[in-house]
Amino acid sequence: MSGKPEVWLRGPVEGIPPLLQPVAHALLQAREEVNELMTGFPETLLWEKPAGLASPGFHLQHLNGVTDRLFTYASGEQLTASQLEALANEGKATADLNELIIAFNRQVDFALLQLAQTDESGLTEKREVGRAKLSSTVAGLYFHAAEHSMRHLGQLLVTVRVLKEIV
Repeated sequence: MSGKPEVWLRGPVEGIPPLLQPVAHALLQAREEVNELMTGFPETLLWEKPAGLASPGFHLQHLNGVTDRLFTYASGEQLTASQLEALANEGKATADLNELIIAFNRQVDFALLQLAQTDESGLTEKREVGRAKLSSTVAGLYFHAAEHSMRHLGQLLVTVRVLKEIV
């Protein structure tokens, strides 16, 4: 990453409550790495699935979508029809590389804004997830968004490197 330390080693993210700093650090790290990794990536490979792996396009859609969905649940809301449609379209070639990167960058900005507006005293408040209304908490949803983003970033990194090797 161009000689910079990882985001979590650069100090607190301004405006983010202390207990939510790890979430902000992970999302910012994912954004930086996605942007760097995908610079110059061939558009023709965006929807390729080497060895049956999920395509880079899927991972980019999912990074955006899962952050949106988990932060929606954290705010105490259920998913909208457009969010459910976006979920159903993950893995389908509905956007080009630039659109996917812009969407993820925007989603990270929205997430950071929501984190900045979160009162730490409410982190243990219960939240319902999905149609089954499974139980979680505000903190659980935020932290899952952070770790899930890093999981898919890792998968994206491997898939992109594999695709670049076989082309």
